[in-house]
Amino acid sequence: MNKLFSVLAVSALLSISVSVAHANPPMLPFYADVIKMKPEGKLGQVIKQEKIETSVKGAQAWKIAYISSDVGGRTTISTGLVVAPVAAAPKEGRPVLAWAHGTTGTAQNCGPSQVINPAAPLNQYFLVGGNSWTDYGIPNLEEFIKEGYVVVATDYQGLGGGGKHQYAVAGTNGRDLINSARAAISMKDTGASKRTIFYGWSQGGGATIAAASLGNYLSQKGSVADDLQVLGFVAMAPEDAGVMIQNANKDQATADKALNGLIKLFSDNVFNFSHFAMTMWGTQAAYPNLKLTDLFTDQGAKVIDQVLLNKCMHVVADTFNYAYGADFKSLLRDKPINSIAWVKALIDGSVPPVKPVAPVVIYWGTKDTAVPPIMHELYQKQMCAMGANIERIQLPGQQTHFSTPGVSAPMYLQWVKDRVAGKSLGNGCPKS
Repeated sequence: MNKLFSVLAVSALLSISVSVAHANPPMLPFYADVIKMKPEGKLGQVIKQEKIETSVKGAQAWKIAYISSDVGGRTTISTGLVVAPVAAAPKEGRPVLAWAHGTTGTAQNCGPSQVINPAAPLNQYFLVGGNSWTDYGIPNLEEFIKEGYVVVATDYQGLGGGGKHQYAVAGTNGRDLINSARAAISMKDTGASKRTIFYGWSQGGGATIAAASLGNYLSQKGSVADDLQVLGFVAMAPEDAGVMIQNANKDQATADKALNGLIKLFSDNVFNFSHFAMTMWGTQAAYPNLKLTDLFTDQGAKVIDQVLLNKCMHVVADTFNYAYGADFKSLLRDKPINSIAWVKALIDGSVPPVKPVAPVVIYWGTKDTAVPPIMHELYQKQMCAMGANIERIQLPGQQTHFSTPGVSAPMYLQWVKDRVAGKSLGNGCPKS
């Protein structure tokens, strides 16, 4: 009876006018102002900044909005944070660490820079010490500041800067990551050099390995900081949907099988289904020729659109669970249609099959069920065959997706220091 009432309640909400359903959630003034701005300027250009407090000793911090672009070449606005040491910078400038966060959601108020005191070490909501409803903060922030590095953390487009967030479209998220580094370098108060390392987790891990293969984008001229000296990429449990279905766009039967396989993979529980719904919603945002009703029922598409425009990740899952419970798969069509177009979009928006511009190290746990490790195992094989230097490091113990950032932190801290110091690095590809 309660479930029936819940479904009827959701249906009633959907009868409200489209303008209400598609309204942005309440925004802090900084972001409300940014959303009204036009995406005009050079890549990486800071179009708004605001000095903020930080609890990190010896650091200063800013919220920023900067120019970026998406996988389709459309100019966008992304928001984020920049944290830099207060002390005078050395003559050669400071190295830049560009952080790409994991899943926080799809609504405009889901950017990590929007929480109270965002310029802080990584705070994961589900840990005993967590103090928020979402993940926010930056891993190893205090250690990187002590080392004299500049740290920048993008929110990605659509999470505070207007536009529809292209969730898990690694090609877009990777461009936001690259342009965040350009933005931090362009700010005189940071004392940043062009020596740059990119690092990220989960969705951000996908953005990181995508950025590694965006050599043409990194080398194009006319940004606010051309010719970045990229030292390496650190990816924690990176997602790469494209490598799972890289040959699935040849014919209808193969595309149908691939798409049904992805649906089955992420439909084992409502939490994973929420990620699937967000991925398809974000892909449709990047490729407007697609329709959500190709995959979801008419009612399902309306529910998903309304929920994802207004809620962040964990509330999304709670909403689907409350309204549908074990029947969440009723939002799906019996059989998806237009499979070839969807598969092509998923491949195109994923990590480009191009040799990375610098070494990549991947950290992963054996108990990761959110991002199947086969994704980055296939990624490593693909890239090593191109002559890249890709190392995968299995974390000690039985680590889950969510314990990966904390357990790997001291390991990649040293890896980063070694890259900045210019130490040699052996090839991490499997010898076999």
